[in-house]
Amino acid sequence: MAERPRSGESSEEPDGQRRFDWLYGGKQDGSGADARPDADPNATRRIPVQPRPGQARPSTPAAAYGATDPDRVRPAPTPQQPQQPQQPGGPGEPPGTSYRSRGWRPRRPRFRLRYVFLLVLAWVVFLAATPFYAYSQMTSVEFEPRGGQRPAEQPGTTYLLVGSDSRAGLTQQERRELGTGNATGQRTDTIMLLHTGSGPNLLMSIPRDSLVDVPGYGTTKINAAFAFGGPRLLTKTIEKNTGIRVDHYVEIGLGGFVSLVDAVGGVEICPEMAMKDPLANLDVKKGCQEADGATALGYARSRKLYTDLGDIKRARAQREVVSSIGSEVLSPWTVVNPVRYWRLNMAATDFVTFGDGTNPLRVGLWAMAMTRVDGEAGLTCSVPIRDLAVNWDPVRAPEMFQAIIDDDTDRIGKDLCSPSGLANG
Repeated sequence: MAERPRSGESSEEPDGQRRFDWLYGGKQDGSGADARPDADPNATRRIPVQPRPGQARPSTPAAAYGATDPDRVRPAPTPQQPQQPQQPGGPGEPPGTSYRSRGWRPRRPRFRLRYVFLLVLAWVVFLAATPFYAYSQMTSVEFEPRGGQRPAEQPGTTYLLVGSDSRAGLTQQERRELGTGNATGQRTDTIMLLHTGSGPNLLMSIPRDSLVDVPGYGTTKINAAFAFGGPRLLTKTIEKNTGIRVDHYVEIGLGGFVSLVDAVGGVEICPEMAMKDPLANLDVKKGCQEADGATALGYARSRKLYTDLGDIKRARAQREVVSSIGSEVLSPWTVVNPVRYWRLNMAATDFVTFGDGTNPLRVGLWAMAMTRVDGEAGLTCSVPIRDLAVNWDPVRAPEMFQAIIDDDTDRIGKDLCSPSGLANG
């Protein structure tokens, strides 16, 4: 049954239009009032769109409702500020709200990997180039004996370490501060053999008063070989009396010793008694303590305070300081701290001399070997002796030497490797 037209409505209106009169309020006259007499006063009214600033008032009802004129371009909407995400814990946020639960994460800083790579590359170049530069500033010396028969090539590597008593390079003020005096000529306070190979590293000191056969000079103190003929005669003397072939030579002056200790920030010494030696500018208390370069040098040189073992005890103190330097060099701080790394490498330029044929790689291997001469990683001892006159033990000393020749330091026990060199330790 067809729906009757309401009062005031034309029957010619389309059904679709009449159905939505209740929403738009039916027909209106020119004044905006509803022309229908029975119009509901509460019906929804069409609200004209107010023009934005700078926009012309629409002239047609269609334009008032946002209808688009195909011949006109609608103005772009006014940009709005983006809404910032609310931080967790703000007003109205329930306790325990996290970034993850809200689906929002804080923006992370963007690192430029290229700059990080360049920084790492520069650091690696610095670590590699510094030792090469330091080596280029060092001097070398001939140490291999001329003429005569030398021991054949042996497994492992043996370094001859000499602590020179030379004052070269030290000013008068430095000589007074270090208590070195003004002695001239070439002498040595420290003689050591460092052997590396298949077994534990071995650092063996040779007391400078050891009585041995010095080629061309007869039986005398081994220290005299260095005074008579320098590195060559000292090398020849050691090879003749031990049968051990010396592969490389390292000589450290007094100034270099001090510089190395200061470069690593000092070392720990553990004197067994209070020591006060004006000749060495030494004044330390008993027990373990930190020592700077000058104090460590005095501790390693002083021997008149040792009334029982004399030069034997001094050699022991020298090995103690050398081992402490190696431990400090091995510290990660040496590589992390560029100032310390630079000072450590440059400390050797004025006071360290290497034998001819020693390349930068070999210098690095020697430095690493020096860090493994104490504790479980190595052995530190004196050459086996039979008395305090520093005569080598005729049985134990050759046994020690043969273990080094064979590169079999694993078989060296406490009966051979003792701090004093004596059989009872």
